[in-house]
Amino acid sequence: MVYTKTIPMNKNIDYKKELNPAQLEAVESINGPYLVIAGAGSGKTRVLVHRVAHLVEKGVKPDEILLLTFTRRAAEEMLRRASLLLDERCKHVSGGTFHSFANMILRKYAKLLGMNNNFTILDRADAEDAVNLVRMQLGFHKSEKRFPRKHAILEVISKSVNKSEDIQDVLYDEYPQFIEFIDQIKKIRDEYRKYKLQKSLLDYDDLLVFLKNLLSKHEDVRLALAAKYKYIMVDEYQDTDKLQAHIVCLLAADHANIMVVGDDAQSIYSFRGANFKNIMDFPKIFKGTKIITLEENYRSTQPILNLTNAVIAQAKEKFEKNLYTKKKEGNLPVFIDCPDENSQSTFVADKILEFREEGVPLNEMAVLFRSGWHSNDLEIELASRNIPFVKYGGQKFVEAAHIKDLLSYLRIAYNISDQVSWLRALLLIPGIGPKTASRIIEAVIAKPKDNTLLQKNDGLVKLLELLKSVDSQHDLPAKTIEKFLTYYQPLLKIKYDDFNKRLNDLDSLLRIADRYKSTEQFLVDMALEPPERSLVEAGKRDKDDTALTLSTIHSAKGLEWHTVFIIYLAEGHLPSYLSLEDEEGVEEERRLFYVASTRAKENLFLLKPHIDRSPRSFMDGGGSVFTQVSRFLGQGNLLQEFVDVQSAGVSDELNDLELEDIIGEKRSRNKAFFESMEEYFRDDQ
Repeated sequence: MVYTKTIPMNKNIDYKKELNPAQLEAVESINGPYLVIAGAGSGKTRVLVHRVAHLVEKGVKPDEILLLTFTRRAAEEMLRRASLLLDERCKHVSGGTFHSFANMILRKYAKLLGMNNNFTILDRADAEDAVNLVRMQLGFHKSEKRFPRKHAILEVISKSVNKSEDIQDVLYDEYPQFIEFIDQIKKIRDEYRKYKLQKSLLDYDDLLVFLKNLLSKHEDVRLALAAKYKYIMVDEYQDTDKLQAHIVCLLAADHANIMVVGDDAQSIYSFRGANFKNIMDFPKIFKGTKIITLEENYRSTQPILNLTNAVIAQAKEKFEKNLYTKKKEGNLPVFIDCPDENSQSTFVADKILEFREEGVPLNEMAVLFRSGWHSNDLEIELASRNIPFVKYGGQKFVEAAHIKDLLSYLRIAYNISDQVSWLRALLLIPGIGPKTASRIIEAVIAKPKDNTLLQKNDGLVKLLELLKSVDSQHDLPAKTIEKFLTYYQPLLKIKYDDFNKRLNDLDSLLRIADRYKSTEQFLVDMALEPPERSLVEAGKRDKDDTALTLSTIHSAKGLEWHTVFIIYLAEGHLPSYLSLEDEEGVEEERRLFYVASTRAKENLFLLKPHIDRSPRSFMDGGGSVFTQVSRFLGQGNLLQEFVDVQSAGVSDELNDLELEDIIGEKRSRNKAFFESMEEYFRDDQ
């Protein structure tokens, strides 16, 4: 919308009073390129809101300002606040996501790219269905070997686009199990492109690709847009991918009136295609860039900031900053070395109840973790204490399909007349559909000892033999589950592309079952005392003050709580095992720990289990392993200088040895453990 009417300013904004010196410098900077490094909790949004108001106040037409954010809600909220700060003119600023901006521009210039301007945008589900249609038309679904499904194929294609990498590179880096299908996946990508072009369809990635192509190949259009948007601001620049950064550079290449705001220390989304180098290289691309650093923190106490500053100071590549706050006093972060996973869960639950008694609401406390499965044991503990919670960044594991699958076998073993469990178990067997399953169930219920009908399918025969071999009335539930897991694992690999990720959940189920002596009690607890169903839909936040927050660190970015617990701070967990393959991966894990730590306002608890149960992938080797504290805490004298080190039941002898090992940085890892362990793929976001 073009702004034509002059509205007299009726507010006198005292910027010096409302902003600290660094914020004021950023707000009053107008012409030229600026990089604002906004430390955690330093008022980044406040700066963007006030700068929009300041530009309009200084005579810049609202429609000449472009504000790019990662969510529509963020842009709308910033412009709403700017309007309240100044006046209604701020609502006419062009604000939105990269994708919404691309859609607006492409509707106007579509014909230059050989497409209709009435194109349809495919959402994620539609795009997956289109990929699947192409996959089936090419006959790849009939492959003798397990061919990747539509979700995985679209992920590969999308990451290839966002990272500006060849499909082969994406497969080698993230999907090595599909390397043998490189040619077929490339063929699907090519046919998928043709399909979309023929049908006037664009997926999310296409919006950015087509916009970049428009700006690159049509100089007149690029110059027209540069003339229209004389002042460009980009939020969360550390989260941009190569394609988005390229678009920003093309738009601002002539006037260079661009301000990007972000924090290199919070760049944690490489799995989505975000490129850490975008923010680091910005001053190289835009010569003469003025770097403004926001270091005053309005969230945490100084003891918490002292730890986070020390952690990020170890980063290999960074913009220098040292966060400080006026809240000088406070509790030291506490490191707890728990005997095992269950003790870790018990400690967290105890502390949560203790803080609630002291008046801290549940919604002002959070438990953060690297991967969704890390909270499995804790969820059971919280449920047994009647502590309500909401979980973000991962499905509650007792509701996950693979957990339900495995439990269905146990329920059948315990009660052969359980029709619901029979149906679930039978539909997992290749060659058995709903009709056949119904006939089998009827036969089982009518004549449980007559197996004539049941002998017609090899997969079914194996299941029956297994059921005969277990004694659910007397065997320990963990022993029975372990037998079923051996049977289920091949089916798991057939059914799910991300079977390695799901094996971690099944490991957790096995460890939880190990705490029970009776199959009956285990099944009763799974039915009556599992974690409550999530109080909110995935991706939505609820301000319910009766619920504790459980969240992956990726999903916690931008949020804050009075008290934060970070669990599984051990080598192989944070940093994750897979990140140890390269330095960049380890550095992103460091930033992940930094993000988690800076969520805490008053209290920060850092926990790890002293003993870690061996993963399913090498359970035949037996035993458990002693964990090593995360290198992000073990480097230098961090634990001595910035952390209150405590023990939760670990013997003094073991704890002294552990601390000696931490401080001396002796990292004698259990090689077999780290070579065998499988880590969740980073979509726990």
